[in-house]
Amino acid sequence: MSKRRDFLRDITLGIAAYGAGASRGLAQEAGDKPPNSSSRGGEGPAVVRASEAIGRVLAPIREQHHLPGLVGGLVQGGRLESIGVVGVRKVGSPTLFRVSDQVHIGSDTKAMTATMIGSLVDDGKLSWGATIGEVFPARAKQIDPGFRGVTLWDLLTHRAGLPANGPWGMLGAKRSTTEQRKVLMAGMLQSAPLTKPGTKFAYSNVGYALAGHMAEQATGRSWEMLMRQRLFEPLKMTSAGFGPPGTKGEVDQPWGHVAKGESFVPRQEDNAPALGPAGTVHCTVADWAQFAILHMRAAQGKPRLLKAETFEKLQTPPPGSEYAGGWMIVDRPWAGGRALTHSGSNTMWYATIWIAPKRDFAVLVATNAGGDGVSKACDAAITALVELHEAGA
Repeated sequence: MSKRRDFLRDITLGIAAYGAGASRGLAQEAGDKPPNSSSRGGEGPAVVRASEAIGRVLAPIREQHHLPGLVGGLVQGGRLESIGVVGVRKVGSPTLFRVSDQVHIGSDTKAMTATMIGSLVDDGKLSWGATIGEVFPARAKQIDPGFRGVTLWDLLTHRAGLPANGPWGMLGAKRSTTEQRKVLMAGMLQSAPLTKPGTKFAYSNVGYALAGHMAEQATGRSWEMLMRQRLFEPLKMTSAGFGPPGTKGEVDQPWGHVAKGESFVPRQEDNAPALGPAGTVHCTVADWAQFAILHMRAAQGKPRLLKAETFEKLQTPPPGSEYAGGWMIVDRPWAGGRALTHSGSNTMWYATIWIAPKRDFAVLVATNAGGDGVSKACDAAITALVELHEAGA
C-alpha cells in the first residue's frame, strides 16, 4: 500500500508541463508531402477495444473541467493494455471521440525528433557534438560567433541560449518548411545568445526547430520525410502525421479547442509548420504507445532501431539538469528509480506521457482542448488511471 500511495502522491509532482506555446497558424504543406497525407484515420498496430473502466474514471474529470473530449491509455508488458475515451470530437457536433481517433501531442513531438536524430547519429550523418558552424559552413559568417559553437546536443537539451519562440508567422508561408527553418535560423542566430551556450536550461521551441534543420542539412531531406522514414514507418505508426488531425472543415477526426470562459471553442488549426520538430505531430494513442514502448524497452536494456548507447544518451540529462533528448528524467519512488515524462500543447490540445521502465508501465493522456487549467485535468486523469491500474482493473 505504501508504494501505491507514493505512486499516486508523486505522479503529479513531476509533470513536465512544457507546451509548444507558439503562435497558431493554419496547417499547410509540410516539406515533401501535405501534412495529413499519412493520416488516414486508421488504427495503429496495437489498437484494443475501448475500456469501460477507463471511460468511467475519465468521465467525471471531463465533466469537472468542461472538456470536449478526453482519452487515456495504459501500457503494460510491452503492449497497449487498455484505452478509454469520453466526450465528443467537436463542441457542437454529436460525433463521439473514439479510441482509434488521432490526438495532437504538441511538444511530446520533441522526444520523437530527438529519437529520429539519434538514428542519424548511429549512421554517422551527425554527431551529438556537431556544431552549428560545422553543419552550416557556408552560413557561418552570418552567424553570431556565440552561436557557431552551439552543439546539436545543446539544442536538444535546451541549453543553446535561444528564446522560447521565434517569428513563426513571418517565415514565408509559400516556402517549404525546410526553407522556413532556414529563414528562422538566419534571423535567430545573427545576435548573441541570451545565455552562454551549454550552461543554462531555457526551454526553446526554436532550438528544436534548428536541430531538425541540422538533420535536414545533413541528409538533404525534410524533417517530415525523415520522421516518416526513420521513425513512423519502422514503428508502424500508420496514423502519424503533421498539423491538425483530420480533413479541413470535416469532423472525421477530433478538432482542437481554445478556452472561452468555462467553455471551449473549436479550432482546426495548429502551430506554424516550421515549428514541426518542436511540436506538430498527431497520431492515435495506440501509435503513440508504440513510441513509448520503444523507449521503455530501451531503458530496460532491450533497444531496437537505435544503438543502446544512443538511447542511453537520449535518456540521460546533462549534469545539473533534468532534461535529456525530449524527456524530463526524474526519480520517483513509485517508479523504482527513473521515470520519463513530458507534456505538450499547441494551445488547442494537451497531452501528457509518463514511462516507468522498472515497473514496465506507461500511461498516456490527451484532451482536444487547450488553455489554463487543462494541464490540471490531464494530471487528474493520469492519477486516476494510475490508481485504476494499481487496483488491477
